[in-house]
Amino acid sequence: MSREVTHTADGPYRLTAEDIDEKYGDVAICRCGLSRNRPFCDGSHRQVEDEEDGVRYKYVDGERRVVELRYVDEHARSDEDGGDTETDASG
Repeated sequence: MSREVTHTADGPYRLTAEDIDEKYGDVAICRCGLSRNRPFCDGSHRQVEDEEDGVRYKYVDGERRVVELRYVDEHARSDEDGGDTETDASG
């Protein structure tokens, strides 16, 4: 499985003592790319537990979509569209 993530930050995020979770005494950093509280984990990774190996996903407004990659030979290309296409993975 892989996930397409769009990042909008353009610099580092510096952690401070105020970032430490009072309940757990640590800092949980998002690694799935879906947290709405980035760079911190908000538990969004739970929605990716059933992703299949070998499939690329993109999440748009919380909705999972399968991204199908199409490779186009630019030299043999006429006026066809190329690139990524998304399909709804809910059904």
